Amino acid sequence: MIVEQFRTGGDRNFGYLVADEASREALVIDASFSPAMIVRYAAEHGFDIRFIFSTHGHDDHINGNNTIRRLTGITPLLYNDTCSRNGVRVEDGALFSLGALDAGILYTPGHTNDSICIHIGDALFTGDTLFTGKVGGTGTEEQALIEYQSLQNKIMLLADSTKVYPGHDYGLSPVSSIGNERSSNPFLLQKDFNAFFLLKQNWAAYKKTHGIA
Repeated sequence: MIVEQFRTGGDRNFGYLVADEASREALVIDASFSPAMIVRYAAEHGFDIRFIFSTHGHDDHINGNNTIRRLTGITPLLYNDTCSRNGVRVEDGALFSLGALDAGILYTPGHTNDSICIHIGDALFTGDTLFTGKVGGTGTEEQALIEYQSLQNKIMLLADSTKVYPGHDYGLSPVSSIGNERSSNPFLLQKDFNAFFLLKQNWAAYKKTHGIA
């Protein structure tokens, strides 16, 4: 499996191209501000883009969707969309074949109601649900609870070796792993939701105390 991470602009946004090495079939995740850069990279390296996904509907993740649609002829998919190529709906547990690989959809609401993560091989593309050392923002206690459940009941069930590729370069490093996040992410170290939510409410002070940018 080939994973290319792109700094696409905006607010330290990341976009991704993931490809099956043998078939050269590829998908794109969160092309955002630089779809032409990703499409050009695919063409230069002989990759055939089959699917395009957005991890959620915030403008900084979908603002390049019209452009990448025009460049590739492929309609980007968000949660609950149905793919015109294979008829598969983007929902929890759905699989999209990419050569010898399967891209699995994890529905992980919280940051937004339509947030998804995409699990391919030993890699998880987490959008704005999980960053390295941080988690996605939420506006209400209810949203925080939903995010907490997504993190604990979906993402933390994956193997420690699973690589974490976030939607922004907000954290301690551009790439992490489930094991590293499980053992060091302050939000994932909280004993229950009440402690998780309290940390969210006091995150600015926590960052200052612990020297976190």
